[in-house]
Amino acid sequence: MEQSKQKNAGRWKLFLVLAVCASPVIASYLTYYVIKPEGRTNYGALVDPRAHPIPAALGAVSLDGKPASLDAYKGKWVMLQVGDAECGNDCRKRLYDMRQLRLAQGKDKDRIERVWLITDDKPLETMLMREYDGTHMLRARPDSLKSWLPADSGTTAADHIYMIDPLGNLMMRFPKDADPNKIKKDIAKLLKASRIG
Repeated sequence: MEQSKQKNAGRWKLFLVLAVCASPVIASYLTYYVIKPEGRTNYGALVDPRAHPIPAALGAVSLDGKPASLDAYKGKWVMLQVGDAECGNDCRKRLYDMRQLRLAQGKDKDRIERVWLITDDKPLETMLMREYDGTHMLRARPDSLKSWLPADSGTTAADHIYMIDPLGNLMMRFPKDADPNKIKKDIAKLLKASRIG
């Protein structure tokens, strides 16, 4: 009887030691696979490029009507915005932010291109074109853009700035009325981590 009690006590001690040793492993699996921590460091929302490939029928043309393609900017990071030629205050702010964000990258600024996809055939203001000289201004089909560019709920593609990687993949979307300082940090991280572009 005494020997049986000792065996049971020994088994419980062994089980307790095993439980203590296994608990960190079990806790880590639970945390990673069940609880799923939300600790992300990027400000912009990552976009799955496989779900949003650049449409072949984008129909982009330059301002003088010549066929154009976003493939022309492969090898560089592209900040992209969409909007009509009227370009109200929000549109102008995004153009300004894109220009300043590129300049803020210092020696890496030449790794970035700025593209504005214009969604109508109306003429652009000459002063606007001069003010944002260096921004590639292309006209594109609005229906192709709508199906290609994901937007936050309650917004449209015209409310966002997007990033395209040097391989030509849409990969990030910044929120409406985005904080330029937070975008700047994301871009700096992308440029630092990238071996291409």
